[in-house]
Amino acid sequence: MKKIQFGKSKWYNKLSGKGFYIALTLCVAAVGVASYIAVNRTISNINGNDILQNSYSIPESFTSQQDRNVDNKQEDVPVLSPENSASSAKSKTSKKPKPAEPKKIEFAMPITGDILNHHSNGELVKSKTLGDWRTHDGIDIKAELDTPVKAAADGTVIEIKDDKKWGICVIIDHGQGHEGHYYNLNATVNVETNQKLKIGDVIGSVGKTAENEIAEEPHLHFGMKKDDKWIDFLKLIKE
Repeated sequence: MKKIQFGKSKWYNKLSGKGFYIALTLCVAAVGVASYIAVNRTISNINGNDILQNSYSIPESFTSQQDRNVDNKQEDVPVLSPENSASSAKSKTSKKPKPAEPKKIEFAMPITGDILNHHSNGELVKSKTLGDWRTHDGIDIKAELDTPVKAAADGTVIEIKDDKKWGICVIIDHGQGHEGHYYNLNATVNVETNQKLKIGDVIGSVGKTAENEIAEEPHLHFGMKKDDKWIDFLKLIKE
């Protein structure tokens, strides 16, 4: 009896050859997909860890001492109260150099002699010449005619005039608001306007040119103003 053998057909051989290549292609594709997924997961894990570390795990070396102490309580820190602040500001201002005080002016009597009439300090006194009551704003110093009259302090001559009531007058600025008025002088004076003088310099001599006091004995009528107000020169000398 003959054995019947089923031989493989040409179509079977063709299909079996193609199937091998198809299976191989699918395997390669599956390996590629798996590798792609694994790589993506690895990259995601790495990125996530970096983000977490950057957000929550800053290395100690990147933080400054000031950052670590920001929440710590500081002790022994002085607290300035309003009084302390005011005293501190006052102490700072008090350190400023004080302005230099003006040099004290040295005064002296323009001539030596008895006082015939004193400064009336605003009170009315009777005039021997005019016969009325009026203030006497200077002092009358008795002296012989032609007695030299001296500057009562350092100063500058600011005016020389011939006044109808007070005769020949020399006015000197003695500084710091002081102004000396020398009246009843002789017509000839020894100074000129704007001339600088020292205490004791001769400016003229005693005359008899003041019509307001012509009935008086020969004398120098001398007045002193401070800030344009008449003051008692004798009190200034004592001070």
